[in-house]
Amino acid sequence: MIETLSGTALPSVPVPPPGPRSRELAAELARWESPNVTYLADDFPVFWDEARGSNVRDVDGNVFLDLTSAFAVTGIGHGHPRVVSAIQTQAGRLLHGMGDVHPPAIKVDLLRALAEVAPGGLNRSILANSGAEAVEAALKTAVMATGKPRVLAFHGSYHGLTYRALSVSGREDFRAPFQAQLGSGTVFVPYPYAYRSPFDGDADAIGEQTLRYIRHVLDTPGTAHEGIGAILVEPIQARGGDIVPPDAFLPGLRQICDERGLLLILDEVYTGFGRTGKWFACEHWGVVPDLMLVGKGLTGGFPFAACTGTDAVMQAWPKSGGEAIHTSTFLGHPVGCAAALAAISVLRDEGLVERSAAVGERMRARLAEIGADHPHIGEVRGRGMMIGVEMVRDRTSRAPAPELSGRLMVEGLRRGLLLLGGGIHGNVLSLSPPFVMTDAQVDHALGAIEEILAGMR
Repeated sequence: MIETLSGTALPSVPVPPPGPRSRELAAELARWESPNVTYLADDFPVFWDEARGSNVRDVDGNVFLDLTSAFAVTGIGHGHPRVVSAIQTQAGRLLHGMGDVHPPAIKVDLLRALAEVAPGGLNRSILANSGAEAVEAALKTAVMATGKPRVLAFHGSYHGLTYRALSVSGREDFRAPFQAQLGSGTVFVPYPYAYRSPFDGDADAIGEQTLRYIRHVLDTPGTAHEGIGAILVEPIQARGGDIVPPDAFLPGLRQICDERGLLLILDEVYTGFGRTGKWFACEHWGVVPDLMLVGKGLTGGFPFAACTGTDAVMQAWPKSGGEAIHTSTFLGHPVGCAAALAAISVLRDEGLVERSAAVGERMRARLAEIGADHPHIGEVRGRGMMIGVEMVRDRTSRAPAPELSGRLMVEGLRRGLLLLGGGIHGNVLSLSPPFVMTDAQVDHALGAIEEILAGMR
């Protein structure tokens, strides 16, 4: 008989992954799903059956430690009892409402809660079903508020794959097949990725040169600056490789926007709700945006997101006359509102934001120690429980080594670790564990990663 997952267990891998049932499901999935959605190979993936806390059990009975929080969603842990209870209670009471006609009462509670936890004067929101949808809402809001349709965004950024969100994502591999339909509404500039910057100097110098270049783009005729009304940026690039900018960068962007009447839009879908050791990553630098996007960790597992802004910016939208010009069928879904309210209370009541800061610092320090003399670790970086380990062919050339991050993922599975690769070159081991991961689980995971890396010398 299979025991109920505790959420605090160490890995147990009795069946070499992927096991026979995972392989059967992979073959079935290949028959029915679009071929571009799920990566399928002989050694990848495993199919999940159950998850709790920091543990995931696959369909073959293997128990893993999740160092991904399922794309940084389950910071409070998989299946947190308070979130599950809130979802069950709300589903039994009101499963679906009419969000922009006859709203569910709980939507008001959630909007108030967002205003209470958001930094500065961000107190009005447009609710959404995904991070990409929140990005769409922000870009529409920016046009309403500034009258300018274009956006300045960053190389390596990721804001989602719906059309407008895709158009502001700095990944050519995602945009290329659809470029003819995306238009030219985005101007891309380098993100201050100090390890791989086109500019020279240390991180601070690279940050200053990046800001100087942005000023040049915005102020110089002939540099495609016309019509830019907003700057969209991740305070820490997530899918781009867990890239922490120099300290002067975000304050510098805030100043640039203030001087030119631009909106600063921060995409905190990945970094928000404790991931970086603060409620929101922008708080590390004391920067308050005009619009902020949240999702992922907002609910701990239910699809839900929001675009939150200041009164001054949100009031640019006209008052509804009975036909909202931006809405959706599931806007302000009552079950999503219930999950978000529960997750916010869990973060606060259990001190998980503070735990993310403390445990993340310990993990990063240990990984830096492991990587200090490792020939294939170029850099260890991050904030809180958002950590990137950049894998390189050698430290001199800094040539990206995506094959090594891929090997880490596969070897990790065999040792009971769920790991994720990232970065614009696919060569970054991206760690975003649940904040509830126990000290014993953290130590076990770090020990296993060290053993895998030792085999790569």
